[in-house]
Amino acid sequence: MVIVGTWNVVGRYLGRITGTELSSNSFIEAQWYIFDLVFFLGSAYVLQHDEHVRVDVFYSQCSPKRKALINLLGTVLFLIPFCILVIMFSSGTIIDSWIDQEVSPDPGGLPRYPIKTLIPIAFILLIFQGISEAIKNIAILTDRLAPQEETHDTDL
Repeated sequence: MVIVGTWNVVGRYLGRITGTELSSNSFIEAQWYIFDLVFFLGSAYVLQHDEHVRVDVFYSQCSPKRKALINLLGTVLFLIPFCILVIMFSSGTIIDSWIDQEVSPDPGGLPRYPIKTLIPIAFILLIFQGISEAIKNIAILTDRLAPQEETHDTDL
């Protein structure tokens, strides 16, 4: 993504100097698509490693069992229902995009339907990881699993 983004910037300025088009809408959209891949497919990975964004003003002071309860409730009440809603509400748009073989309206743009397909895939993966996290938190709450020590890069 950085390489494509760098090429877009360098190509735009070199193109002005040389009078040729060195960048294009497809390169710009490719950068967006790569970001989409990283963001969508990385979300379940980030959840697995407990590296997602959390406002932990109170959370950081909680005991491991209380953290497990908070995580379990958050997963069951918010994460999984939200993922299901996103899948439900996006499916019609994605199906239409495949039927129409949707392409970017920009000249030289890329097809949109493949990247839109990442939406349900990413949220299905997130549901699976959420279920895994729920099982882990239930195991912590029932003393079948010892809570793991929290380590962060800043602790090194």
